[in-house]
Amino acid sequence: MTLTLYTNPMSRGQIARWMIEETGEPYEEVILEYGTTMKAPDYLAINPMGKGPAIRHDGRVVTEASAICAYLAEVFPEARLAPETDDERAAYYRWMFFGAGPIESAITNSYMKVELTPEQQVMAGYGSLEQVVDTLDGFLDGRDYVCGDRFTAADVAFGAQIVWGVMFGTLPKRDAFMPYVERLTARPAYKAAKAKDDALMPKKDAGGGS
Repeated sequence: MTLTLYTNPMSRGQIARWMIEETGEPYEEVILEYGTTMKAPDYLAINPMGKGPAIRHDGRVVTEASAICAYLAEVFPEARLAPETDDERAAYYRWMFFGAGPIESAITNSYMKVELTPEQQVMAGYGSLEQVVDTLDGFLDGRDYVCGDRFTAADVAFGAQIVWGVMFGTLPKRDAFMPYVERLTARPAYKAAKAKDDALMPKKDAGGGS
């Protein structure tokens, strides 16, 4: 079997790489550049959106970070990253999609300074950033992982949103968030993935020149 990750280190490709590292499976990587190879015909044939990440597994293409997490958890069951009970399954899908939907939408609109009227908040799937934060606070308070006491792929897809949010200041550092973030970022697979992406980051000019 072959597994290829198409990514840019400054993208949601970090989520996909973390997930692959959690599976322990070998993989190849194709590093894409914004505006050039990410928009080139070869990559558009893989993802017509011209965005990363994407994976190709035995000829099958999956895009969207949360979909990649769910797919890899299923095709590599020995890693035990998929839900195993009905209770786990309910929490797994609910919060994985909450991460891909309300959390990311609320953070993106807030970062872009999009202010919704009360009428628009009714239409928006996330309502408001405050509602999202309070919902997360209530869920994570006293909880180790999305599915309870066991780490799953939902903690990669959902957890990455929390890790990035508190890291970049787009989510507050609530008391319920920080222990969860510390558990996730202490994982060997997270550290391995982060090191690989950090090594690919553009190097700053040490001399301070333009």
